[in-house]
Amino acid sequence: MLALHKLYPQAPLYTSVYDEKNARWAQDFDVRTSFLQKAEPLTGYNDKLPFLMPLAFESFNFDDFELVISVTSEAAKGILTKPGTRHICYCLTPTRYLWSGYDDYFKSRLFRFISKPAVTYLKNWDKIAAQRPDQYIAISAEVSSRINKYYGRESKVIYPPVTLEKNKTEEERSERYYLLVSRFSRGSYYKKVELAVKAFNRYKEKLLVVGSGPMLADLKKLGNSNIEFLGEVSDQRLGKLYAGALSLVFPGREDFGLVMAEAQSFGTPVIAYKEGGATEIIEEGVSGELFEHQTEDSLLEALKRFEGKSYNKADIKRNSERFSFENFKTEFLNFVNGTL
Repeated sequence: MLALHKLYPQAPLYTSVYDEKNARWAQDFDVRTSFLQKAEPLTGYNDKLPFLMPLAFESFNFDDFELVISVTSEAAKGILTKPGTRHICYCLTPTRYLWSGYDDYFKSRLFRFISKPAVTYLKNWDKIAAQRPDQYIAISAEVSSRINKYYGRESKVIYPPVTLEKNKTEEERSERYYLLVSRFSRGSYYKKVELAVKAFNRYKEKLLVVGSGPMLADLKKLGNSNIEFLGEVSDQRLGKLYAGALSLVFPGREDFGLVMAEAQSFGTPVIAYKEGGATEIIEEGVSGELFEHQTEDSLLEALKRFEGKSYNKADIKRNSERFSFENFKTEFLNFVNGTL
């Protein structure tokens, strides 16, 4: 969103609800919200009310615009536009809990049964809404494949950019540590953070964990004394943590995985599960290691392989240049101008 704001600084941002306190990154945007913003008791629970999101995004009027860019993994692609307005969807992934992640979100048979009417409605709406964008951009080849599989649409892959600025006074920490950066929301099962925590309970090396969310308390209880939970940190501190880490550990299957690209931009290798965006970001043996199975043993084997090798920071940084803002800017604007 911040990268697109640099490209189109005057463009307003339409969203279902907006919590200014918890979305400080949007303070420079002209934010325009849906009717849900007035239903204050509901605004904190919008993720629990997905059946209202189609109505929220369909309520917007874009008649005065030549171009609308929806950035979404859910309902924003379902906006209604007239023939004179071009709609490009920058797709983060087809709605995860309806398609690729359905089995993870609906593990309980009872929950599946109770939610079936709502899920059926949302799947039908999602397929219809997926035909509304004039063109798709996918954040990775993984997502492009899903767009084709679930929506029957073609898409252009343009990687999201790393926008974390480098600090010229950056100093690497002298202590040895691995780093994990994630969010810990209830719906983020696929991130498999607990897998890394359990593996490092056995590995004994120091692991620093950055991020916050409802699952953080459970993860703290799970981790031994060699695992330190830092919570949310500033961009400046995050940059220093990336630069000083032996490696970033990434145990989940991600649509893209921007933190892997961020770590590499600081010359830090990545140890990741060999699925999803990791296979596009990491050059094995050059910018990191990949492990085959989402198990503690498989991750531990990768950690041991990693310890036996050396990595060149300059090579890793070169590998990350594919994810620069300038590269994103060139590809995105060329695509949009060609479309228009």
